[in-house]
Amino acid sequence: MWQRLGVLDWIRVGLLVLGLVFVATGLLPWDDAVTSLREIGPLLIFLVAVIVLAELTKEAQVFDAIAARMAVLGRGNYAALFFLCVIFASFVTIFLNLDTTAVLLTPVMLALAPRARIAALPLAMTTIWLANTASLLLPVSNLTNLLGMRKIGLDAQEFAARMWAPQLAAIAVTMVFLWVFYWRRGERRDLRYTPPVLEPVADRALFSAASAACVLFIALLLVETHVAIAATAAAVVVAAAFALRSRERLTWSLIPWQLVIFVTGLFLVVPTLSLHGLSTVMTWMIGTEGDPYRTAAVGAGLSNVINNLPAYKAVETVIPATDQDLLLALLVGTNVGPVITPWASLATLLWFESCRRHDVRVPMRRFLLTGAGLAVVGVPATVWALVTFG
Repeated sequence: MWQRLGVLDWIRVGLLVLGLVFVATGLLPWDDAVTSLREIGPLLIFLVAVIVLAELTKEAQVFDAIAARMAVLGRGNYAALFFLCVIFASFVTIFLNLDTTAVLLTPVMLALAPRARIAALPLAMTTIWLANTASLLLPVSNLTNLLGMRKIGLDAQEFAARMWAPQLAAIAVTMVFLWVFYWRRGERRDLRYTPPVLEPVADRALFSAASAACVLFIALLLVETHVAIAATAAAVVVAAAFALRSRERLTWSLIPWQLVIFVTGLFLVVPTLSLHGLSTVMTWMIGTEGDPYRTAAVGAGLSNVINNLPAYKAVETVIPATDQDLLLALLVGTNVGPVITPWASLATLLWFESCRRHDVRVPMRRFLLTGAGLAVVGVPATVWALVTFG
């Protein structure tokens, strides 16, 4: 088992071990550790359930069918396909989490590329940029949103009411950058693409059960069911269908243990560092004026240096719970901003691995420069929408 662990897996394990060492040595008091882990319990349940739901939905060919029909609906027109891809990636990110878009939608889109003779890079960039920038609308869209929900003090509908305008602004800016740098004729070179031939799904019963499970998940969210309960109920429905129709595909590999240990370690290490000087540094960085633009910029900058989850947790600790606008601005920075470096978000790391497996070359200089442009324009534009309409 240990020989199969990659570099990222060792980093996650190391983070958890470091957190346990902090607790064992007293650098993190036991009561603080228990409080921190109690806070993330429901988040971990949600994370496991939604990944299982998404994995089995992909196995049931739901994503493949949607992507293929989307390409057919575009009728060879790249502009039409572009808008359909944006809608699809945004919808999956908003309702099924950004990691679902990065991990499961990316291979689906890349598999579609050769079938329709479409350049793979525009499809790949659409999934990863929107995985990050379309993750503002709902608490379930991004783990950073879930981390901040208790302190922000909003339920799902109230959160969406505050974030609809910032979400639209973030997607709009992303669309402009995607079209200019990856989708326009000068970049893709082809005038039209060839719509693929639709293929029947392998198991209609599994396809129907997975589709129903996704609808159930979204419906439960709309009636304000707790995200952990909603995701678990939907995952149980689709898992039961697989148990009846294809039991061999229900394996332990469905459990995202890497994410679980990463988040657990994060919630032990960051509180420790905050107790020993990190909070002072964070207070100095965001200032005392309560400037949402500065706070978002700090969140975006730290995300591209150390990853958006620890960046959010580190800055959040020094923002009062009463300053809701500043907390939401921080979410803008840590959700929209992590589009520059490959390690800025976990979704981006997983996306790069998926591109490597599909032999899709991502020009690093181009990725860094276009991502920097998107962050520099997208973050302040999104904060402006938050301040003006939120």
